[in-house]
Amino acid sequence: MNTATIRIALTPGEPAGIGPDICLQQALSDHPAELVAFADIDLLRERAQQLKLDISLQEHHLQTAPQAHRAGHLWVHPVPLRAPVQTGVLNPANADYVLDTLQQACQACVQHNCHALVTAPVHKGVINQAGIAFSGHTEFFAERTDTPLVVMMLATHSLRVALVTTHLPLADIPKAITAERVEQVIRILHRDLCQHFGLAQPRILVCGLNPHAGEDGHLGHEEIDIIQPVLDTLRREGLHLRGPVPADTAFTSASLAQADVVLSMYHDQGLPVLKHQGFGEAVNVTLGLPIIRTSVDHGTALALAGTGQAHVNSLVEALNMAHTMALAKARASHHLHLKDDLIFN
Repeated sequence: MNTATIRIALTPGEPAGIGPDICLQQALSDHPAELVAFADIDLLRERAQQLKLDISLQEHHLQTAPQAHRAGHLWVHPVPLRAPVQTGVLNPANADYVLDTLQQACQACVQHNCHALVTAPVHKGVINQAGIAFSGHTEFFAERTDTPLVVMMLATHSLRVALVTTHLPLADIPKAITAERVEQVIRILHRDLCQHFGLAQPRILVCGLNPHAGEDGHLGHEEIDIIQPVLDTLRREGLHLRGPVPADTAFTSASLAQADVVLSMYHDQGLPVLKHQGFGEAVNVTLGLPIIRTSVDHGTALALAGTGQAHVNSLVEALNMAHTMALAKARASHHLHLKDDLIFN
């Protein structure tokens, strides 16, 4: 196989936000993968007119062989809105629409009709306001694929940060840091960095939970009782692990030079550093799923929707990373699993 044609499912997220905008803006540029938006086609037409973008939108039902995306055209797998959309104005009536797009795109990947999934931002608040419990894409796809544990990782060109816990209140984090969870997260992180990122022996830098990594038990015992024993066990299996280290020194240049990824214990321990370095160009990757899923690193930016001022950089990076990961998976198995065909160009 020389090159393979990858089909990427693209979900525009919250219809009143910038998700539709950046999907349409991206459609103005060529891409080596075929891009299929799972969305209401009339919504995209109206937003394209609002943004004064000349884009041909055509329905796609995933039965044909994928072809590289060409500028000025976008395939759309139709998912109907539940209510009219006013740009910049949230409407709980469309919460089910947003989840429909996610569910159908996820299912297309599970059934091998698409090879990767890239998501634009959703608004968690309005989905919960509609009476639907929703904590984020990561947890949603884990549930839909019957995956007991997934790992959130954000990446820029020069830094990767993975998380042991994701969207939890700070008060709930210590009891969520268990030996079993830390071990499973490290195993998933190691495996997927090998399989999807071409790292033969990933160097994982593990942060402690407490200030100064507990300072020998004077500032907390999680490092001594939980984290350190897990690291010792996995090192004996040959994994390249360093830590637990204090989070306030984990992100120094000297420390990062010896690591391929930093594993943080909780969301706001590691992600502020990564977003300071590369916000707007970082990619959110869900590891551990049976499908490939990447996402942008920003929110719905309601005030920018329909203005043409939204930046497409993070979506471009997410698409490129999904494409690279899907190609790596295809090469590893020497074929692409499609419902009807094996497609090689």
